Amino acid sequence: MDQMPHVLQHPVDMPGKWANFWGNDHPMVLEVGCGTGNYVLGLATRLTGWNVVGADIKGARMWHGATKSRDLGLSNVAFLRCRLEQLPDYFGRDDVSELWITFPDPQPRASRERKRLTSLRFLQIYHRILRPGARLHLKTDDPNLFAFSVETWNTAGMKLLQVSYDLYADVIQGPAVDIQTTYESRFLAEGKKIHYMCAEFTDEFPVSAVQPPPADQ
Repeated sequence: MDQMPHVLQHPVDMPGKWANFWGNDHPMVLEVGCGTGNYVLGLATRLTGWNVVGADIKGARMWHGATKSRDLGLSNVAFLRCRLEQLPDYFGRDDVSELWITFPDPQPRASRERKRLTSLRFLQIYHRILRPGARLHLKTDDPNLFAFSVETWNTAGMKLLQVSYDLYADVIQGPAVDIQTTYESRFLAEGKKIHYMCAEFTDEFPVSAVQPPPADQ
């Protein structure tokens, strides 16, 4: 990982300077909790005019995607190892044009609500790095997490552009159906329904409603 130039492990002085890293000013899409990076690679091969970043704290998982992207010679892919609570340390406002949350840990216990990647706490973090009009995408097989997310995003005043309780039964086109994670393929084989939501922030979003606690709490 240390020897791969497209892998950034807790880098410094990155906000607002990603164009220097890429060598271009193409729009950037970010996947949070990217795991082994299969979705990142799918996005990179389909969105050839975009730069794609996968962020996760678990380097051993990202190594698989980083190795594949290197072997494929993809020049529009990067992997960022960091705690997701600290994303504003690595991205400035307007750096990210699109954000994907694919099959996150549902954190089912009520005491773990603040850990859910679709919670108001994380929405506030995303709001700090997304440019106006940027879209957020969620894919999950967990109906409870999806119901929580729909309610939370509605309560936050977000504009819900698409809400599907059975992604592959609805008429939806694009990366949401064109790309599958390893988990997703397994869930579909088990007969599970995939839930999908696409939304964007509005002026009603409560920017200061939640102050993210320190990452080590």
